[in-house]
Parts: sequence; C-alpha cells; structure tokens
Amino acid sequence: MKAHVYVTLKRTVLDAQGQTVADALRRMKYQGVSDVRQGKYFLLTLDEMDEVGARTEVERIAREVLVNPVIEEYSFRLEA
Repeated sequence: MKAHVYVTLKRTVLDAQGQTVADALRRMKYQGVSDVRQGKYFLLTLDEMDEVGARTEVERIAREVLVNPVIEEYSFRLEA
C-alpha cells in the first residue's frame, strides 16, 4: 500500500515562495490563477496492513515526523 502525503503551510502563514510564483505567473500573463501555495509531497510505501492500520500509521508519521504543527497542515490518500 502507498500513502501520498501532502504538507502545506497553514492559510494563516505567509507563503513567500507561493507568492513569488503567483507574481511571476501574473507577469508572464497567465490568467486564471488567483493564488499559489507551495508545499511538500511524500510517498510512503507501507508494509501490508489493513486500511484502518495504514491510516493510523500515516497519521502518526505525519504528526510526529513530517509536519511542523505550528505552521503546517497535511492531508493524505491511500492507494492499494
């Protein structure tokens, strides 16, 4: 099973890199992009376990290792 984990800055935290990309897109005349938020992506390959166990393990890994809870949040999806 694979877990796709996405970590982004909280909306209340200034995303300077995302803002720089958004400004560049506007200068380059790209239309339809109102905001850019950058983040991190992790692909975890899990040993065989049921979905409940996998969710529990990924939640724990994200909270304890991958995310700075003061400024970041995360989401994930599992893939069989």
